[in-house]
Amino acid sequence: MSDAIGPGDLVLCVNAAPNHVTGQPVPLQAGETYRVLDVLEFACPCGRSDALLDVGVDFAWCQSRFRLLPKPRMEKKPRRVSAPKEKEQVR
Repeated sequence: MSDAIGPGDLVLCVNAAPNHVTGQPVPLQAGETYRVLDVLEFACPCGRSDALLDVGVDFAWCQSRFRLLPKPRMEKKPRRVSAPKEKEQVR
């Protein structure tokens, strides 16, 4: 799954349980989205994932806490058509 996630991607936190290595509470909020700053290709000590994600909160978190959100599609915006302005001649 680490191949699919890269810096700049949006991920959804689906698991804000206490840290599964130390048992300490985590500052992440379940249901909130985070932007991935970096993907660290280190296996998590829990053995559930092959990468740690840096989302700007503390250091890095197990990839199994997040789900990748789809990239937003381009929205069509109405384009303005430029036409030459008519000028009045002064006599």
